[in-house]
Parts: sequence; C-alpha cells; structure tokens
Amino acid sequence: MIVLGLTGSIGMGKSTVAQMFRDEGVPVFDADACVHRLQGPGGKLVAAIESAFPGTTGPDGVNRTALGQAVLGDDSAMRRLEGIVHPAVQAERAAFLAAHADAPLVVLDIPLLFETGGDKTVDKVLVVSAERTVQEARVLARPNMNSTKFQAIIARQMPDAEKRTRADHVIATDIPLAETRQQVRRLIACMRASEGR
Repeated sequence: MIVLGLTGSIGMGKSTVAQMFRDEGVPVFDADACVHRLQGPGGKLVAAIESAFPGTTGPDGVNRTALGQAVLGDDSAMRRLEGIVHPAVQAERAAFLAAHADAPLVVLDIPLLFETGGDKTVDKVLVVSAERTVQEARVLARPNMNSTKFQAIIARQMPDAEKRTRADHVIATDIPLAETRQQVRRLIACMRASEGR
C-alpha cells in the first residue's frame, strides 16, 4: 500500500482534489470531516473541549465560531485544543488504514500535514496549490470569513512555496477542473504502476 498525504493551505482546492481521488476509487481519510464528526452532536470530544474552553459547546456539539474566537491568535490555547483533537484523529486514521489494508493506494487528506509532522508518517506527499489571488478570493467567499480571519489562519500555516518545495507531487487547482482531474488520474496511474498494480 502507498499512503499518500494530501495537503495544501486554506482555499487551495484540497477538498476538490480529494473528491477526485474518491471518484477514481481511491479510499480517502478526511481529517477535517473526522474532526467535525468528533466535535458534532454527541461527538467524543465535546465534553473535553467544553471543559478546556467553557461556553464553546452546546446541543449541536462544538460551536466552531466560539471555539475559533477562544483559540485563534492564542498559541497556548491552540496547543491545548490540539492536545485534545490530534490523538483522537490519529486513532481514527489508524482505524481507516486498518480497514483499507488491502488497497494499493490510500489518501490521507490532512490540512496541517507538514505543520504537525504528519509528512513523516506517509510514503509520499501531494500538495495542491493555486495562485495567492485565487486562494484569497475562494476563502473570502466562504460564510463567516473576513480578511483578518484569513490572515490569522494563513499565519499558522506553512507558506505555500515551502510546501511545494517539500512535496513529492504538486497539483495545480487554478486551472480548468478537467486539467486538475487529468493530473490526479496521471498521478494515480503512476503510483499504481510503481506498485505493480
């Protein structure tokens, strides 16, 4: 099995590329979706997060806006939150890998792959990338997003240029979708060929 780490800064099109891998029959572990589930209604992490950050949860699980306000720009609060979330996500990822042990290729979609040292736990790293103007336009079009919030998120992420330098593969997402999909298909074919499958 080849474990491909998929990453990219906010707004780079990572979710779109992850879906393209799924469309080609490649199992994908989505770390963000896992976090949403763990923090959603009845989620395993809700009580621990409420204990560490009182007033940030409710009947619908974690209030992401309230939690964001509690941790964004506060390194020690962010480390406390990561200490709650990361071990739970790692356990879910291990279960995913065990469930797909027979697959020739799996993708781990992890936004902060380099920042958390996750690149050392995968066989290859794929970075999705787009021009900064495209990235910013995509992010600012999201609900509850503004320029200040965008800058705070970017400040916590490794610069795109450095990610591209450290990647084994880079896929562009500021081109027509059909071309991005062709890049994904070529990469899958190349990886399967290297495994002799």
